[in-house]
Amino acid sequence: MSDDEGRLIAERYRLRSRIGTGAMGVVWRAVDERLDRTVAVKQLLLPPGLNQREAETARQRAFREGRMAARLQHPNAITVYNVAEDAGQPVLVMEFLPSRSMADLLAEGRLLAPADVAGLGAQVASALGAAHAAGVVHRDVKPGNVLIADDGTAKITDFGISRAAGDVTLTSTGLFAGTPAYLSPEAARGADPGPASDVFSLGATLYSLVEGGPPFGTLDNEIALLHKVATSAATPPRQAGPLTGPLQAMLHQDPAQRPSMAAVEAALRAVAAGAAPQLEPPTVPASAPVTAPMPAVAGAGPVTTVAAAEQRPATRVGLPAAEPERPGRDRKRIAIVAAAVVAAVAAGVLVSEILVRAVGASGPEADAAPTTSAPAPSSSEPSTPSTTSTRPQPSRAELEAVVARYYALVPDDADSAWGSLGPTLHAQGKEQYEEFWDGVEKVEISGGPRAVDDETVQVRLDFTTTDGARTREMHSLGMTVSDSGDPLIDTDEVVSSHDLGGKGEGKRGEKPEKDDEKKRGEKKKDKKKDDEDDE
Repeated sequence: MSDDEGRLIAERYRLRSRIGTGAMGVVWRAVDERLDRTVAVKQLLLPPGLNQREAETARQRAFREGRMAARLQHPNAITVYNVAEDAGQPVLVMEFLPSRSMADLLAEGRLLAPADVAGLGAQVASALGAAHAAGVVHRDVKPGNVLIADDGTAKITDFGISRAAGDVTLTSTGLFAGTPAYLSPEAARGADPGPASDVFSLGATLYSLVEGGPPFGTLDNEIALLHKVATSAATPPRQAGPLTGPLQAMLHQDPAQRPSMAAVEAALRAVAAGAAPQLEPPTVPASAPVTAPMPAVAGAGPVTTVAAAEQRPATRVGLPAAEPERPGRDRKRIAIVAAAVVAAVAAGVLVSEILVRAVGASGPEADAAPTTSAPAPSSSEPSTPSTTSTRPQPSRAELEAVVARYYALVPDDADSAWGSLGPTLHAQGKEQYEEFWDGVEKVEISGGPRAVDDETVQVRLDFTTTDGARTREMHSLGMTVSDSGDPLIDTDEVVSSHDLGGKGEGKRGEKPEKDDEKKRGEKKKDKKKDDEDDE
C-alpha cells in the first residue's frame, strides 16, 4: 500500500508514512486535517479466502468492534478516535504515540529486569482491568500490541480487533494469520476468551521480556504450536526473580485458578516498587497435565459442552455471555484443515476441533446449533462431590487499585466505571448514578486510597461541579467481591465534607438554578457536536 502515501481517507485523514504492517492490516502516521493533529490510521485487512457473505460479516464485525474499542478511555490504552470507511473497508483512527513495541525490544534481543517488566505490566494491567470492568475483553494481548513511549509509559492497543479481523485464525489455505504463542490454553482449545484469557496472555507477554521468548517456545509449524499451547504446561520462568510467583499464577492452565486483573496489577506494582508481591503462586501446580482429551477434527460430530454460562449471577463483572457454539463452515473446509493438521503434526496427533471453529470465527453469524449439557453418568454408587477451588480474598493493595481505577474513569467514562460497583450501589439505579456524574466536571483523588481493613477503603476526593463549585470530601467505601473474584465498590459513605471555593455558590448535590441547567444543557450539546465532528 506504499502508493497510498499522501492519499486522503474519509475526506479527513491524510496518510503520511507507513509505520507498521501485520497480519491484521497496515498502520500509517496520518494527519487529521479537520483538527490538525497527528493520528495513527489502521487499514484493516480481512482474512483471505472469504466468500462475499463471509467478507461482509467480517467487515461489519470490524466496524462494531472498533466502535466498542472507542468507548474505552484509559491513560494506558491507545484511544480510538474514529471508525471510518475507505473503499468499503473499515479504517481505525487512533491516538498516535511515538514509541516502540515490546515486540521491538524482543527483536533486539533485549531482556529487561524483572522490576522494570513489572512496572510496564502494571500499567497494561490497569488498562485491561478497566476494560474488563466495562465488559470488554482484549483477546489478543501480545508484545506487538503493547507500545512503550520514551518516558516509560506503556499503552496497549488493538482492543477487540483480533475478533474483528481474525488475527489468530486459519485461512482458507490452512495457514495462520498471526501467532498462537501468546494465546491462553482455553482459547487454543476453542473457548471464547474471557478476562482470565487476557490475564494469561499478559503473563505470557511479560514472561517473554524476562526469559527472551514466550512460555511455550516458538515453532515454525504454528499448528503444532497451537496444539502445544492447548495441551501442555508453560515452561516455568528461570530468570524472573520476584516476578516468578505472579507469572506462575497468571500462566495457570485453569482460568478459574488465575488471579483477577486487579490482583495482577497490585502484585506487579509491588514487584516494581521492590516489595514482596501478595499474589501467591497457584495452589494447583502449573505443570498439572490437561486431563480433558482434545477432540479430533476428523468426523467431528455435535459439540457437547457444559453450559455453565447460565449459572452466572447478574452481578458478575466483566464477563460477557459466551457465544453459542458455531458449526463448521462446510465439509470442504474441514477437509482442508484436517489435511493441514495431519501434515503438521508428525505423530499423527490431531489438533482439537477448535481449528475448525477458528476458521469459522471470522465467518457468517449463522444460526447456532443448540449446545447440549453433558448428562451426569448414572451410577448406583454415590457420586463423589467435585472439589472446587475458591479464590483468595483480594489483598488490600487490590482494593486500593480498584478504587483508584474507578475514580480515574469518572466522570468522563461513568458508563465503564459502573461495572466497578457492587449490587448495593447498582440497586440505586443507573439513571440516578448518571444524573449525579452529569453534574460533576472533575474529580481528583487528593488522599489515598487507603484500605483500613479487608472490606473498607478510605479515599479523599476533590470534586469540581459543572458550575465551578469545589468540594473536598472523605469517603468510606465498603468493598465486596464478585463471583469472578474481582473487588467491587459496594457502598459509599461521605465521612466529611467542606467547600474549597470556586465559581459556583451551591454545594455538590444541590439542584442548580435554571440558568445553570441551561448552561449545562448547552455544554452537553456542544460536547455532542464535538463527538459527531470527531466521527
